[in-house]
Parts: sequence; C-alpha cells; structure tokens
Amino acid sequence: MTDTQSRTVWPAEASTAQLVSQMTEQVSTLVRDELALARVEMVEKGKRAGTGAGLLGGAGVLAMYGVGALLVTIGAALALVLPTWLAALVVTVVVFAIAGVAALLGKKQVQQAVPPAPTAAVDSTKRDVDAVKSAVRDGRHG
Repeated sequence: MTDTQSRTVWPAEASTAQLVSQMTEQVSTLVRDELALARVEMVEKGKRAGTGAGLLGGAGVLAMYGVGALLVTIGAALALVLPTWLAALVVTVVVFAIAGVAALLGKKQVQQAVPPAPTAAVDSTKRDVDAVKSAVRDGRHG
C-alpha cells in the first residue's frame, strides 16, 4: 500500500473523488454491519417466539386436560344425587350443547368474513373512479 491508501484522508487535504470514495466505502460498511445486526436480532427473536409458542401449546394441552378433569368432577358430584349413568349423560349433553352454540357462533363469524376481499374498499374505489370519470365527462362538455 502506498502512503495515501493506508491513511485516512482528512477533508481539508482530500479531493472530491477521494471523499466520495470514502463515503461510499463507509456507507457500504455501515449497511453491512446494520444488516448483520438485524439478522442476529431476528434470529434471537425467532428463538424466543418459538419457545413462547411451544409453551403456549403446552399450556393449551394442560388446559384441555384440566377441563376434562373438571367435567369428571362435575359428573362425580352429580352422581351423588343422580344415578351415575344419568350424571354422565347430563354432563355430556351440556358439553355438546355448549359445543353446538360455539359452532353456530363460529360459523356466523366465518360467513361474515367471507369473501376475504376488502369489499368496502373496493366499492369505495369504484365510487371514486366513477366520480372522477363523471367530473372528466362534465368538464369536457361544460
């Protein structure tokens, strides 16, 4: 390397070409470093998100077992005043009734979401286009 290539050229003694070259080099280094930092940060966040999703999934499974245990407990309590088969039948009917209501509510929500296209925005855009066409047409004839 020559003396000029190995040392930093200060603005007072640098030509415009040297300053542009240094700026380009520094911006390039800065962008590479920022991208590397972003990649490291995203990998870390991805690991945390994966761990969190696994913990939430495990919690959901345990909650389902808990609901099952609660239903058994309710059946056992009813069995104190009703025959065991009737207590189990009552719990089963109540669970299926709740599931049916949830299914109907879910179906209604899905039907309201279909079609997935943003129909209100499309309709609004069509009205805007029609208004512009009308204004252009009126402007030509006016």
